[in-house]
Amino acid sequence: MTYDDQVLVFDADDTLWENNVRFERVVTAFLDWLARPTLDRAEARTIFDDVQRANAGVHGYGTRMFLRSLGDCFERLAERPATDAERREIEQLASSLADRTVELVPGVAETLSELGTRHDLLLLTKGEEREQRDKIDASNLAHHFRAVHVVAEKDPDTYRWLVEHHSLTPESTWMIGNSPRSDVLPARAAGLNAVFVPNESTWVLEHGELDPTDDRVLTLRAFPDLLEHF
Repeated sequence: MTYDDQVLVFDADDTLWENNVRFERVVTAFLDWLARPTLDRAEARTIFDDVQRANAGVHGYGTRMFLRSLGDCFERLAERPATDAERREIEQLASSLADRTVELVPGVAETLSELGTRHDLLLLTKGEEREQRDKIDASNLAHHFRAVHVVAEKDPDTYRWLVEHHSLTPESTWMIGNSPRSDVLPARAAGLNAVFVPNESTWVLEHGELDPTDDRVLTLRAFPDLLEHF
């Protein structure tokens, strides 16, 4: 099955480059640091995820929200404020996140180069503006896209705005990403098609249930498989 003259909109984090795996390494180190006989690790992780979910709704996405969540989780588990020394230790655990270098998902650069000869490509990513722009610059992928947008949230209204802003036809526009919650479900709610490219490291807050009967959602095994359909 092939689709001609389509507009392809790409997610960035964990679609074009690995992202969440870096945060997961910090979470693992944080839980190791917290470890004590009375602490159930699975329960601590659930609490951390709940804290992140609440903070994301108020403070958005990115490293600053993540650091806030580490501190808030510590205080919730310890039932007291963190000391200055403990706050410094938490910041040190997350120090690797200051590195803005990116690791591209295998085949991304080559696939985008080929797709760009056939279709109009856009990039739509959510998060903190400067942080996302730094990763885009480090990826050396921006030249593949006619436009790059960094937004606070990717909900149906965001996709409707994108359609209006670029005068897109929803029925011939495809949102491509790894997140059911941010890429597939809201794009479909706005009338776009969607391509789901799973990533085993996808953030738990980005999980969601897809409708297996929805014939306007294409699920692929890996990013380069896009070339077989577009």
